[in-house]
Amino acid sequence: MDWVTCAFSAACTGIASRPSGFCLAHLPPDRLPEVLGEISPGRLLDLRGTTVNGDLLSRVLEATGHRLGRARLDRVRFTGDVRLPGVTFAGDVSLDGARFDRLASFFGARFEGNVSLAGARFVRELSFHGVTVRGHVSLDHAVMSRDALFSQAVFGHGLSCERARFDGYATFDGARLGDGAAFRGARFGRTVSFRKVSGHAGFDTAHFAADAYLSATGRLSAARARADGLLDVTVARCGVDLRGVEVAGTTTLRLTDSQADLEGAVLRGPATVTGRGLSTVTSLRQVEAADLTLFGLDLSACRFAGLAHPHGVRVKDCTFALTPRGLRMSLRWPMLRWFSRRSALADEHSLRGWASPEDPGTTPDRLAALYSGLRPSDRATSADFAFAAMEMRRQSGHRFWLSLSWLLCGYGMRMGRAAAWFVLLAALAAAVVALTSASHAARQPQHHPAVHR
Repeated sequence: MDWVTCAFSAACTGIASRPSGFCLAHLPPDRLPEVLGEISPGRLLDLRGTTVNGDLLSRVLEATGHRLGRARLDRVRFTGDVRLPGVTFAGDVSLDGARFDRLASFFGARFEGNVSLAGARFVRELSFHGVTVRGHVSLDHAVMSRDALFSQAVFGHGLSCERARFDGYATFDGARLGDGAAFRGARFGRTVSFRKVSGHAGFDTAHFAADAYLSATGRLSAARARADGLLDVTVARCGVDLRGVEVAGTTTLRLTDSQADLEGAVLRGPATVTGRGLSTVTSLRQVEAADLTLFGLDLSACRFAGLAHPHGVRVKDCTFALTPRGLRMSLRWPMLRWFSRRSALADEHSLRGWASPEDPGTTPDRLAALYSGLRPSDRATSADFAFAAMEMRRQSGHRFWLSLSWLLCGYGMRMGRAAAWFVLLAALAAAVVALTSASHAARQPQHHPAVHR
């Protein structure tokens, strides 16, 4: 502690007032009105380390006219209910390490500066519902043992709850985050509701011990987070980072004109990713999901390499990359090839050199397994993937007959090629027959009929 403590006892950490040497909680009753009379509205209030009961808090607020300036309340212990309706803090407020033994309600209060509650402990409920803070709010390492309400709150310069602990129900519905909110390493013991929130939010490495409902209008990140219950994420016109997320329950991701990255995610329960408008998924690499449904998404740039269970992925109404069409030359046999347009994975584009190689670990064998396991709902894409699977097996060079099948009939899926071969062979046979007949006719001796006189 960097202040002179109360002379009442060694156990009291309250800041000493001059000239008595006692904190406000231990001042003689006849001296307290005199000290409170020296507190004026809008001026500095310093109660660091003091134990404040309900009566003392009411008398302090009355003395300041419910308008405080800079407030230094570090390590204050509030033993009674804290209710601040109509209270204005004109300066910064510091409550680092404070303890609230009963209800802590900031509803109706207004903060013109920053608010720091780092390391604070709330034994009962905490309410920031509808509170407006012009500056930044910090709850880093704070512990909220009961419900925490932040709905409809306005944080002008953002909210920080890094490594905070929310043991009860937590709601941020309708909050406006200003410069964004950070929940890195936070733990949520019960359901967290983060719906219709305006601004960016980061839940990287957070732990959701129960259900989590997350939505935001700005970028949303939950990289390497862990959810023991369900995870429901809804975003619009922004990006969402779910790389390395681990979900034990159901996963639901709704995108509207947004972009998502799920690389390395572990989705143990049923998972659904749906898109509206121009919504894309950029990566499903190294994803472990035995039951994953993709609906209405642009997957033309999505990487699938390392997808653990491709047979468990159902694809409906999604678009993929297209192979280039036309005549191309190669140093491998056949040197001259005609490519017809078909749906393909972005990984194949990198493998063939049609795009920048972003995944050097992609091989034809792995792509063949992906093409065989993925299950597009429409027949055209399903047929293209079946063709691509055979093509990748042929590219890996394991079976000679695949090359022959590709050359003759396109693995049984390009019957036009077989018809072309049939027409060519028929034409050659007809030509041979015609040439043979002409040659045979030329070798026949000429017989002239005898002339009788």
